[in-house]
Amino acid sequence: MSETPLLNVSSSNQSENNSNSTICPELNDWWEIVYAIVPKYIDTVCVIGMLGNVFVLFTYSLHKDPLKIAEIYLVNLAVADLIFLTCLPFWAENIRNQFNWPFGHFLCRSTSASISLNMYTSIYLLVAVSVDRYLTLVHTLNHRGIRSKTMAKGICMLIWFFGILLSIPIFMFRTVKHFPLWNISACTLDFPTPLWVPAESLVFNIVGFALPSTAIIFLNFSTIHSLQKKARERKALRTKSCKEHKDTKATRLIFAVVLMFLLCWTPYHFFVFLDILYQTEVIKGCFWGELLNFGEQFGFTLATTSGCINPVIYVFAGKYFRQKALEVFSQFIRCGFPLSWVSFKEKSSYFNVLPVRSSLT
Repeated sequence: MSETPLLNVSSSNQSENNSNSTICPELNDWWEIVYAIVPKYIDTVCVIGMLGNVFVLFTYSLHKDPLKIAEIYLVNLAVADLIFLTCLPFWAENIRNQFNWPFGHFLCRSTSASISLNMYTSIYLLVAVSVDRYLTLVHTLNHRGIRSKTMAKGICMLIWFFGILLSIPIFMFRTVKHFPLWNISACTLDFPTPLWVPAESLVFNIVGFALPSTAIIFLNFSTIHSLQKKARERKALRTKSCKEHKDTKATRLIFAVVLMFLLCWTPYHFFVFLDILYQTEVIKGCFWGELLNFGEQFGFTLATTSGCINPVIYVFAGKYFRQKALEVFSQFIRCGFPLSWVSFKEKSSYFNVLPVRSSLT
């Protein structure tokens, strides 16, 4: 995390020091691929993701009904993703410019801190919404005193404060620094001492991924186990209900959500962990230095996809949200939309069974 999504300057420097007499191979052709592909991919993610998240916020803000508890989390997730996506075009241009930062010190600091803020807030919002789904679907009789709109708003405010607090070091120590070796002025972390580099990465790896992802996986698989147990009990009693069908759909959605989260974020955090080993010289050499440079770039690029697909997975898959969207946009079109195809059962079941975003992503 220390240099991503920038050129991993510290790794490259260490690569030279650790290699000693070994001459590192020239990989200019590979970096040309990075400069050509990664910015275009990020631009595409930004366009699709911003349109999707703006649509989500537009729908929720204009609908006549007050936000439900799950929707409070969804709105905050959409805002976090939107902040993240707004900053990505700067990094796309930075990579296109071969890591020569053209936007000055303030944007270097503010965009880096905003990206860090999203990384922390989004995953802990996922924990919060996973807890909400767990209480709703597993402990259906014991959660009423815990789940409330006021509590959900308070949790969201606490998560934002926590994310801002953890992003302060990024804002303080990001700076535009000239590197004569590459003849570039890069937006990089310039910590007071070298020990800060692995320490910051370790905090990000553990607090920003390992602990919350463990909680997310545990909560969602506990929910899956409970739903499957209830399904078996109903099958043994030979009772059929629409709830059985809803629970089955909920189980599939949980698997999809967890899988997509791991797919988007695990590779990036794996390379962050390897970078910690590299910074502490547990692993050495040109191979590891170059692997980390490329790995963190493509790992971060894959992670940006979560901000693009979140509206699809966590919102557009919900029939109740589609109902709301149709109702909102039918107000702006005289002829309106045929809403009859979305049944009342679909509308009422959404927040009883939909396991919203448990990342990703």
